[in-house]
Amino acid sequence: MATNSMNLEDIPSESLMSELLRRMKCASKPDKRLILIGPPGSGKGTQSPIIKDEYCLCHLATGDMLRAAVAAKTPLGIKAKEAMDKGELVSDDLVVGIIDEAMKKPSCKKGFILDGFPRTVGQAQKLDDMLGKQGVKIDKVLDFAIDDAVLEERITGRWIHPASGRTYHTKFAPPKVPGLDDVTGEPLVQRKDDTAAVLKSRLDAFHKQTQPVIDYYSEKGIVAKLHAEKPQKEVTDEVKKVLS
Repeated sequence: MATNSMNLEDIPSESLMSELLRRMKCASKPDKRLILIGPPGSGKGTQSPIIKDEYCLCHLATGDMLRAAVAAKTPLGIKAKEAMDKGELVSDDLVVGIIDEAMKKPSCKKGFILDGFPRTVGQAQKLDDMLGKQGVKIDKVLDFAIDDAVLEERITGRWIHPASGRTYHTKFAPPKVPGLDDVTGEPLVQRKDDTAAVLKSRLDAFHKQTQPVIDYYSEKGIVAKLHAEKPQKEVTDEVKKVLS
């Protein structure tokens, strides 16, 4: 927050106080290293900022981290860019290396939330090896379990007014006139990812790929299966119970 050219007395006292209070609160929190696993639309994106703030963790979204490493031209980022330019997948070792680097940031001192990784058992083993070298391990894997049919209703019911970004849901938040934006009366559109056919193929791929990862961590006894179809507040309560 404070740059070198800025004196502490120039920072508004409210900001200093809230930062101090945050640090005091964080100091008493136990360290946690978490993995979030769940299909698209299962609510991971809604819960992760809540978990991050509650336990003072850093959020490591591997896609964003890769892009950041490439943009910052770190040694690993340069390697990743070479692979991407050739149209190849970035190797597991490289991704684990980028996670390793990110974990050293001060914001990750209390631990992290990993999202989007590991997607395969091989990646999970590499991650465990890397953490093992640092003398730490994954504490909990939060499995955002939700029935495909519920997800389909959640996702295929979403409609958007492209100009404003206003979103509607045919069942949970319908527009006043079906298919039209409440404010402008213009037609609503569906994102191409939100159709049943696209969703089905994404879910099939997700189950095939991640079930073995969930099984791998289940054997270690660290998977907590959440009822992700419940309302957001209840899922948050469930997460807090699991992590307390």
